[in-house]
Amino acid sequence: MNQVLRWSLLVALSGFLFGFDTVVISGANEPIKELWGTSGWFHGTFIMSMALWGTVIGALFGGRPSDAWGRKRTLWWIGLLFFISAVGSALAWDPYAFSFFRFIGGLAVGASSVTAPTYISEISNAKNRGRFVALYQFMLVFGILVAYISNYLLDGIGGDLDWRWMMGVEAIPALAFTIWLRQVPESPRWLALFKKDTNEAKAILSEIADTKEEADDLLIDILKAEKQSGKGTVLFSKKYKKPLMLAFLLAMFNQLSGINFILYYAPEILENAGFGGSESLLSTVAIGVTNLLFTIVGMSLIDLAGRKQLMIIGSIGYILSLAMVSYGFYTGASPLFNLTFILTFIASHAIGQGAVIWVFIAEIFPNNVRANGQAWGSGTHWVFAALITLFGAVVNDAFPSGWGIFAFFSGFMVLQLLFVIFLMPETKGRSLEDIEKEMVGED
Repeated sequence: MNQVLRWSLLVALSGFLFGFDTVVISGANEPIKELWGTSGWFHGTFIMSMALWGTVIGALFGGRPSDAWGRKRTLWWIGLLFFISAVGSALAWDPYAFSFFRFIGGLAVGASSVTAPTYISEISNAKNRGRFVALYQFMLVFGILVAYISNYLLDGIGGDLDWRWMMGVEAIPALAFTIWLRQVPESPRWLALFKKDTNEAKAILSEIADTKEEADDLLIDILKAEKQSGKGTVLFSKKYKKPLMLAFLLAMFNQLSGINFILYYAPEILENAGFGGSESLLSTVAIGVTNLLFTIVGMSLIDLAGRKQLMIIGSIGYILSLAMVSYGFYTGASPLFNLTFILTFIASHAIGQGAVIWVFIAEIFPNNVRANGQAWGSGTHWVFAALITLFGAVVNDAFPSGWGIFAFFSGFMVLQLLFVIFLMPETKGRSLEDIEKEMVGED
C-alpha cells in the first residue's frame, strides 16, 4: 500500500501544476493590463480566459490520448506542456503571444484533470480510493497556495519584470514532474483492457493487492466488467445516461459556486472589499492556506463520512457564506467581515466540492469509458469556468460593488443542495466494478 501511495503522490503532482498554473495569473493580471493597455473585453477574452479555453479542449479530448497511449505516457506529455507554457508565458513579447502560451498551459490543465484522477482511481482499492484520488485535489490547492506565496514574494523584486518571474517559475516543478514519472507504472486496468497485456496488469495488481489471490480476483472482475459493458461502447449512449447526468450536474454546480471567479480575481475582489494592493496580495495567501487546511479535512473524511455527506456540508456552507459576502458588499461592511466569509466560502468548497468532484467523477464511469467519462465531467467543469472567467473582468468593471454576483452564486448553491439530497448516490467503500453495476443497471 505504501507503493500505491507513492505512485499516487507522484501522479498527483500534476494537480500541483494544475493549481499553480491556473491562479498564478492573478498576480500578473494588473501589471499585464497596464503594460499592454488592454480593455476589459480583451483582457477577459484573451489574457484571463484563453488558458481556460485551452483547458476546455484539453479536458474534452484528454480521454483519447489517455486511452490510446496509456495514462503514464499522457501524463508525461502533460508535464512537457506545462514546462513550455511557463517558459513561453514568461518570455511573451505581446498579449497575443502571452495568450498562446497560456492556452498551451490550459491544454495541460484540462488533460491533467482527466488523466490523473483516472490513473489514481485505477490503482487504488475501495478502502482508500477516496483519499488517494483526493491527493490530486490536495496537490491542486497546494499549488494554488504556493502560487499565491510566490506572487507575493516576487512582487517588487524586478520592477516591470515581476510578472515574468511569477509566470516562469512554474517551469521548475514541471520539469521535475516529467522526470519523476519514470518511477510510476502503467495503470493495470488500462493494460488489461486497452493493451490486452494481462500478465503485466496482473504483476502491477499484485503490488496493489494484499495477496496473490486478491490480485487474481481483481483481474477477473476487471475482465468480467468489460465483457458485461461491451467492447467499443460509445460513451454517449442510453446505458450511460445516469453517470453522464451526474457528472454534468456536479461539474456545472462546481463552477456556479463562483470558486474560480474568486480564485482568479482574488486581488481585485479583496481591493473592492477595502484592502490595499499589497494587503490584497497577502490576503490571497490566507485564501490559499484556508483552502489547503480544509482540503486536508475533506481528505480525512471522504472515505469515512462519504462523498454525499461532504457535499451536503459544503453546500450549506456555500449558501450561508456567499449570502453573507453579498450582504457585506451591499452594506459596505468592514474588509475583515468580507474576508471572514470569503474564507468561510473557501473552507466550504474545500470540504465539499473540492474534495469530492474528481473522486466522484472518476468512480461513476465503467472501466472501458472511464477516461472519456472523466473528460465529459472535466470538460463541463472547464466550459463553465471559462465562461465565468471570460465575463469576470467585464462584470468586475461594471459592478465593482460585487454584491449581486455573490447573491447569484448563493442562489445556485441552493439548487446544488437539492441535487445532492435527491439525485447524488453514495460511492464510498465500493469497488469500481460494483459502482458500475449501479450506474449501467447490470445485475
